[in-house]
Amino acid sequence: MARKYFGTDGIRGRANDGVMTAEIALKVGQAAGHHFMRGAHRHRVVIGKDTRLSGYMMENALVAGFTSVGMDVIMTGPLPTPAVALLTREMRADIGVMISASHNPFEDNGIKLFGPDGFKLSDADELAIERALMEVQPLAQAEAIGRARRIEDARGRYIHAIKQSLPDNIRLDGLKVVVDCANGAAYTVAPAAIWELGADVISIGVEPNGTNINAGVGSTALDAVKARVVAEGADIGIALDGDADRLIVVDEKGQTVDGDQIMALIGRNYASKGMLKGGGVVATVMSNLGLERFLDSEGLSLVRTKVGDRYVLEAMRAGGYNVGGEQSGHMILLDHATTGDGSIAALTVLGALVQSGKRASELLHLFDPVPQLLRNVRYAGGAPLENLAVKQAIADAEAALSGKGRLVIRPSGTEPVIRVMAEGDNAAQVEQVVNDICTAVAEAA
Repeated sequence: MARKYFGTDGIRGRANDGVMTAEIALKVGQAAGHHFMRGAHRHRVVIGKDTRLSGYMMENALVAGFTSVGMDVIMTGPLPTPAVALLTREMRADIGVMISASHNPFEDNGIKLFGPDGFKLSDADELAIERALMEVQPLAQAEAIGRARRIEDARGRYIHAIKQSLPDNIRLDGLKVVVDCANGAAYTVAPAAIWELGADVISIGVEPNGTNINAGVGSTALDAVKARVVAEGADIGIALDGDADRLIVVDEKGQTVDGDQIMALIGRNYASKGMLKGGGVVATVMSNLGLERFLDSEGLSLVRTKVGDRYVLEAMRAGGYNVGGEQSGHMILLDHATTGDGSIAALTVLGALVQSGKRASELLHLFDPVPQLLRNVRYAGGAPLENLAVKQAIADAEAALSGKGRLVIRPSGTEPVIRVMAEGDNAAQVEQVVNDICTAVAEAA
């Protein structure tokens, strides 16, 4: 069955257009509600959101959908995606919903769904909900309509939970940390957790107004946090994205530390303490070859998956791994969370910094990345990867990089874009093959 609604990370699109309307959200609530009504107990759903203006509209529509089929609703207000996953499990809810388009601009929004175990839905569950969206769902009898309420302690619950990810003997006293919350979902919880653990916190991206999420701040716009770290003489900078499931770090010199370097640090540290499960780390095909070589030098493996943190998580659970993530900053530490959690990953990095006694620039750059280039080509329609000229350009690039690098070509799961990535020891060759493929795709599109 072809997917009309679900992409690689839930349902996502431009607010008030296409799949991201109040009408569709209401139907999602009804379809997902029916799908997760299992057993005779009173059913409930936890709904959280980030700080987008359209979040109000989507929240109200989802509440209407869930309550109309007999589900009770618990609303948390603005809260990180991993907090919704946590509360879904802890509050014995049947389903969790996060309203967010993650790192996208405010004009977009999305719906992410979690099962009662706090994990993102399986392909089978998503397909079942897709089918249900095509049908009219039976409504509850008047006396069985669900109730909706807001809870006031959701943020406190989450702050307590993420602080527990650090051993009791680790404090952050003496660290000066710049925390950039992207004007998003973590704008209160992340700075509070780090401050409560003893750090001197300088917060930016903590003034959401509905339209400034990810705008010039956060993990996809690092200039602000870099400048502030250097200006303040801070020890480290922490940058989250709009729904706080991603983390990018900035060292005291203002240099970027991406997800690959963070995975290298956590993987090595866990292994040295006997905490690493599976004998390695799980990452996607986009992670740098340098990470793979570093882990190999440490006697650890790198398992690669398709792009998307859900695929990383599936491989982690199947193989018994507890550390995984993406170069873009999704960090999944299964000992502490059921999904990517930028705040927990940040505390893990800060704890390692304290224990090492080193400066961030000494600790966090564990390998030299192999030259890697990623470019995106937007297309209007059709299937450019089926074009003969594009296929030939890809074949030529694979032949050129054979034994000397890697090539990854993939369509985006959330927008009409072809992503072209190549890496190898010869930077000029990498740039040439990427340019050749991008040109072919652009001409085909």
